[in-house]
Amino acid sequence: MTNFELHHRNCFEWLKEQEPESIEAVCTDPPFGIVEFLPHEIEKMRKGKGGVWRLPPMIGGSQRAPLPRFTTLTEKELAHVYQYFKEFGNCLFPTLTPGAHVLLAGTPMLQHLVQKGMAEAEFEIRGAIMRLYRGFRGGDRPKLAEKEFSDVCVTPRGTYEPWMLFRKPIAERTVAMNLRKWRTGALRRISTDQPLPDTLQSSKTPKVEESISGHPTLKPQQLLRILCRSLLPSGEGTVLDPFCGSGSTIAACKAIGYDAIGVELDHLYFSELNRNIDALAALYPFFKGDVLDAHLTGGVPKMRRKQKMQIELLQ
Repeated sequence: MTNFELHHRNCFEWLKEQEPESIEAVCTDPPFGIVEFLPHEIEKMRKGKGGVWRLPPMIGGSQRAPLPRFTTLTEKELAHVYQYFKEFGNCLFPTLTPGAHVLLAGTPMLQHLVQKGMAEAEFEIRGAIMRLYRGFRGGDRPKLAEKEFSDVCVTPRGTYEPWMLFRKPIAERTVAMNLRKWRTGALRRISTDQPLPDTLQSSKTPKVEESISGHPTLKPQQLLRILCRSLLPSGEGTVLDPFCGSGSTIAACKAIGYDAIGVELDHLYFSELNRNIDALAALYPFFKGDVLDAHLTGGVPKMRRKQKMQIELLQ
């Protein structure tokens, strides 16, 4: 039976108290700007006024979600990003089994600082998995001069989100030996004939999921179930989300049958976790993250005819 634990704690303090080599994987969407999830900035975002959060206007009849303004970070705050992830890596490293993988959702503007910090904490940089989707970040004309420079965009329109991949070095002579002893060191394939790709097509988070949680950085279950499933090569072990937020990562683990641990500092987000996790995990009951081209709509996955036939045979 799948189990999950939730802790209302500062994850740095919580990690320092854990047994060494007790967790097999990490999947999380951390606070990359550092300042944007400070209590006073969260309060401003919830009130819809002021602070580091950009509260975009209606575009084409659609209300754009709040976005943190990473371009506002000072040199000191950018240096803090690097130091933050170096400290995070140092706290996380002892808790993980040798060969454990870590997936961190990121932003292209800060990716290099996060990778530098994690590398100095002795993690191996294993590239990234690119979430390809049509986002609203970037592509804007110069502020207050939109008509004057109608053919100009300050930055490219964002169409991808890097999920940076790290690995704690294996302890055995080969990956195969590490897998036998620790159950870690590699990634689970989508199927026997299909390895995990480093790009994943992803829709925006569906409205049915957004109706469950109003967290500003809620990631879709279609993406998270694929990512979480890949982190445990044998399908056994525990996935940690140290910045639990909406609980979507824990919900993905519950849906595919993995044990998970969530840690969240914010009181309001923590108070909603159990409800969010149960509701998100109940969506798309046949989707376990083992199909790349499933389109999840209305709580039911649309799959290829062959996939549907396999499910019907199982029933």
